[in-house]
Amino acid sequence: MIEGLKETILDSPDTYVAIGGFIIGMVFGFVVYRTNFCTMGSLSDLLSFGDYRRFRAWLLAAAVAIVGAQFFQYVGAVDLSASMYLRPTVSWVGNVLGGLIFGFGMVLAGGCVSRNLARLGGGDLGSLVVLIVTGMFAYMAIGGLIGPLRAAVVAIGEIDLAPIGAADQGLGTILAAVSGMQPSSASVLVSVIIVAAVLVYCLKDSQFRSSPPHLVSGIGIGLCVAFGWALTGLGFDELADTPMQPISLTYVRPAGDAIEYLTRFTALGLPGFGVVTVFGAIAGSFLAAVSMKRFRFSTFANAPDALRNLGGAALMGIGGVMALGCTVGQAITGSSTLAVGSFITFVFIVAGGIGGLKYMEWRIMSQA
Repeated sequence: MIEGLKETILDSPDTYVAIGGFIIGMVFGFVVYRTNFCTMGSLSDLLSFGDYRRFRAWLLAAAVAIVGAQFFQYVGAVDLSASMYLRPTVSWVGNVLGGLIFGFGMVLAGGCVSRNLARLGGGDLGSLVVLIVTGMFAYMAIGGLIGPLRAAVVAIGEIDLAPIGAADQGLGTILAAVSGMQPSSASVLVSVIIVAAVLVYCLKDSQFRSSPPHLVSGIGIGLCVAFGWALTGLGFDELADTPMQPISLTYVRPAGDAIEYLTRFTALGLPGFGVVTVFGAIAGSFLAAVSMKRFRFSTFANAPDALRNLGGAALMGIGGVMALGCTVGQAITGSSTLAVGSFITFVFIVAGGIGGLKYMEWRIMSQA
């Protein structure tokens, strides 16, 4: 069945990935808006109110994504080792600093990139400016003005895993290298341990178990990531002139890619997976906002609010590129590959977000 599906998609991979990616993005945006899924908000909830439900939903999404990604790899729908996350070197400095910068920036911007996509779909024009600035600074950090400095920082302290016999930085691959287990068996074991731990942590809380919006957001977003892997994995052809790299939901670089696509449409042909998921997320959140009768135009409250949001957007663009992802791109999509760097980034995005919230609290208190 998988081989037949792959042959069908490879007949016109660009078309299938564009259509499928847009649908996945729409579902993602709809779920984010309807359930109020927000990673920055989850940190605010737990610090201000002791409410861990949205944080647990974030973890549940990662766990569901791990199950889905590893399943699709097992059945041959995707080769995760071909993704950008499973490189043979761990750029831990980039993961740490990028995670901290992104986490801090998302607080200043009132939410991460995916949350701003959802807010834009609901009519928030300030989020449109945030997304444009995030995309611009992401491109500046990739190969523009900030690119050389970013590359030099990321290269500091890189850990090459070849000496221990690990072909990539997947936790299963590393475990297999040091224990002698088969890589596939080691990946299953690591996946089971992580997913079981997350499920116990999430479901032991009665308030979380009895909250449909949080359960739906965690499961729904995790499934979107899993099906993203399946779609791009089935569209991957290593013999193609320009192979389509397997990827799933991530929103920092794609914010810049979407800007480039809009300005160079006639030269680029069909949009890639990242671009269509950006547009899909906006469309899905728009449908959710309309269905909830919440669509209304809004913008920044004042000049200081605009400056704070734009500063946060710049930090998200730089930090997201440095860390190779965001609250979705690394914490959920990257983690689903079991990449060491993704888990490091996850931890430091949380740390950066907490630092940003403490900073905002200090600013409010100092101005009172």
